[in-house]
Amino acid sequence: MFRRPFTAVALFGISLVMCGIAGAEEWSNWRGPRGDGSSLEKGVPLKWSATENVAWKLALPFRGHSSPIVIGDRMYLVGVDDPDANPKRPVAGNRKRVLVAIDRKSGKIEWQKTVLDYPLEKMHKLNSRASSTPAADEKRVYASFLEGKQMLIVAYDHAGKELWRSNPGVFTSVHGYSSSPVLYKNMVIVNGDHDGNAYLVALNRETGKTVWKTTRENKTRSYCTPIIREIGGRQQMMLSGSKSVASYDPNDGSRHWIIDGPTQQFVASLVYNKGLLFVTGGFPDKHILAIDPRGKGNVTESHIKWRHQRNGVSYVPSPVASGDYFFLVSDNGIGTCYDSLTGKVQWQQRMGRHYSGSLAATGEHVYYQDDDGKTKVIKVGPKFEVVAENSIDEPVYSSMAISNGQIFIRGEKHLFCIGKPSNSVSSR
Repeated sequence: MFRRPFTAVALFGISLVMCGIAGAEEWSNWRGPRGDGSSLEKGVPLKWSATENVAWKLALPFRGHSSPIVIGDRMYLVGVDDPDANPKRPVAGNRKRVLVAIDRKSGKIEWQKTVLDYPLEKMHKLNSRASSTPAADEKRVYASFLEGKQMLIVAYDHAGKELWRSNPGVFTSVHGYSSSPVLYKNMVIVNGDHDGNAYLVALNRETGKTVWKTTRENKTRSYCTPIIREIGGRQQMMLSGSKSVASYDPNDGSRHWIIDGPTQQFVASLVYNKGLLFVTGGFPDKHILAIDPRGKGNVTESHIKWRHQRNGVSYVPSPVASGDYFFLVSDNGIGTCYDSLTGKVQWQQRMGRHYSGSLAATGEHVYYQDDDGKTKVIKVGPKFEVVAENSIDEPVYSSMAISNGQIFIRGEKHLFCIGKPSNSVSSR
């Protein structure tokens, strides 16, 4: 159900240097190089099926809803040895949570490590026990799981050697866990919004030691992975959750600004476009907000530029922006395109039965991938134009990754590499 190592801009620069094809990007953390589902690549595949335009397909020996990441010639994925079981009544005994390294050219598993062997936690029926997307840099890969009532962050080198593990704080939620790491400068940052003494925490990348820890006063479960941007001369780490939308300085955890509400719980990540920050959520009330992120202190009454309520609002799937437009899809399959600056609805259409995965976009197309494994490719613009409709013939609850002219889709049973086979993508 629920589902980032320098600033997003710096990471993008490294991606271009490390990739062997001009304009190619790595997708080495949740929602890619900018943490917002956007790709600057050209020539991304538009049409495929379970057998057509597939470079390779890997049968997965584990379950999970986390998304694949790509760095150089390697991919990473996490999973859990979790049989079919009632999520509210986990079967007795431990189940292994694993981190897997995959050769991105061939789709073969290079190594697999057991990160955690611990009794299964309770969770929402649409969640999994491996929902947190890992993150990677040139030296390490970082994975995140729930260990009992403690958050667990573990770092491995690219050969599979464990370097450190840390329990930076407690985490309690009847819905389960899904905190994806964000990488910034020398830190690994994780969101600890939960039903208790909630917090944001930054760990040292080399040691796993706590660098800073900031209290989240509303103590309410949420699952938003922050995005980081330089705006108005400030580094801003922005997220929704815990009855608020807020911005923090990722260097020390101090808060820039906060908006009260507009609801209690959030899942979808934020998007920044045309100088505005876009929020969609949540529970129990449903809102879409466009926020001017240049404020200070409590800006609830002054910095919300436009708002929509209830109709077409997304709770779980994260939105995306491309060009002048902001795109989202509601959990029950209603897709909408807005003018980013004005909030005017450009089009609204039924897209599918149900959505858990987040949207992805290039400069030309938006990818709407539903829980049934069907993807509608929509042309960016004010008019609704379907370019292609594709299916991998199995359920999908994760979000796609785009890298080096290929799309990577984690289905319930297989990992698909869509596009032409790749001979080499990195000199790393």
